[in-house]
Amino acid sequence: MPCTSCRCGIRRRTRSCLALPDPRDGVRHWRGCFPYLLPSCRILKSHEELLPCHAKTNVMFLKTHKTASSTVLNIMFRFAERYDLTVALPADQLVHLGYPKTFLAHFVEGFQAIGQNYNIMCNHLRFNRSEVQKVMAVNTFYFSILRNPISLLESSYVYYKDDVPAFKFSKDVNEYLASPTKYYHPADYKQNIYARNIMWFDFGYDNNAEDNPKYIQEVLKEIEQNFHLILIADYFDESMILLKHTLCWDLDDVVYFKLNSRSQDTVQTLTPESKEQIKAWCSLDWKLYLHFNQSFWRRIEETIGLKLLEKEVNRLRTRQKELMEICFLDKEPVGKDYIHNKGFLPFQSGAANILGYNLKQDLDSWTLRTCQKMVIPELQYTSYLYAVQHPHKKRKPFGLPLVWTSFQEKMQFPLPN
Repeated sequence: MPCTSCRCGIRRRTRSCLALPDPRDGVRHWRGCFPYLLPSCRILKSHEELLPCHAKTNVMFLKTHKTASSTVLNIMFRFAERYDLTVALPADQLVHLGYPKTFLAHFVEGFQAIGQNYNIMCNHLRFNRSEVQKVMAVNTFYFSILRNPISLLESSYVYYKDDVPAFKFSKDVNEYLASPTKYYHPADYKQNIYARNIMWFDFGYDNNAEDNPKYIQEVLKEIEQNFHLILIADYFDESMILLKHTLCWDLDDVVYFKLNSRSQDTVQTLTPESKEQIKAWCSLDWKLYLHFNQSFWRRIEETIGLKLLEKEVNRLRTRQKELMEICFLDKEPVGKDYIHNKGFLPFQSGAANILGYNLKQDLDSWTLRTCQKMVIPELQYTSYLYAVQHPHKKRKPFGLPLVWTSFQEKMQFPLPN
């Protein structure tokens, strides 16, 4: 049957339009038609004929905190598996790439042996370009994601409430923001990084630096030089479409289920005064966000255009709904106590109730595996890929789903014809 997602109608033997092409010599795609069409397929976008492009497969994603970055990491991991790419994973029993220490190349498993031959890097790290360049290829594409600091700080407060000294002794986020210096002590900055300018810190800068216009402009310019693209979590679907176009990926490369989100009843309502205080207290993050929010929309207007963006966002959401109907037992994510398979239980932190998914069990093995990959939490997926890439190393202790506990089982898992 022709792939229903593709207007070209090329007959491909696929299941749910999730065909897997041979990745060995790079991935050739044709913009506007998905998934994975033959090179004879062309589509007209207004008056302009779309030309073939080559998917970028050397990609570094700076995973910032509380910015929907766990969902992006899942996209990156699935892309790496789909095209048999090598991921720069945390060494030994580490969860992150040395975070919150400034990144060093030896934080990557196998760096001494593999050298500059990794394709994908996307686990948490504090950015250090010179060390990252030792790991990633010269033609690597660098991108990251930002979030409005107002909602970000509230999310951080709830998630890190039990771990961050600045958060522990305040009743709620509004009390903390009414007098942040009462709770936040610069001497404890290593423990308090989540309480002020966390995005600034993730990019490798001093989150307690003075709000100096000249300094801020220098940092913004340096980030623009270091990163090819900065996405905005508040416009996540639009960000995925921009990422798809920029990397020459296909729609199924960026389709996603939201991961590491929390139940709505744990969200604390910020007062108008608290919202304004965040702009002052996290002024470095606020100016970082304002700058790259503008460049994000400028980039869209210059490359995709708002009209095509709307069409592609609608396609993405339609595809997401199709996969939700195929995969989910429930209509929406469920709280931690209602997740049936504890192998897919997300890490829980603070007062947040991190949601997960229950999958249908009557799916054929290939479809079930596809659905599982879209919902597996970050720690479990990292552990799984680590076991695949480094089978002779001690596994990371993050409760892998039973079906994924060996590389041999992975290899025996049925693939589409």
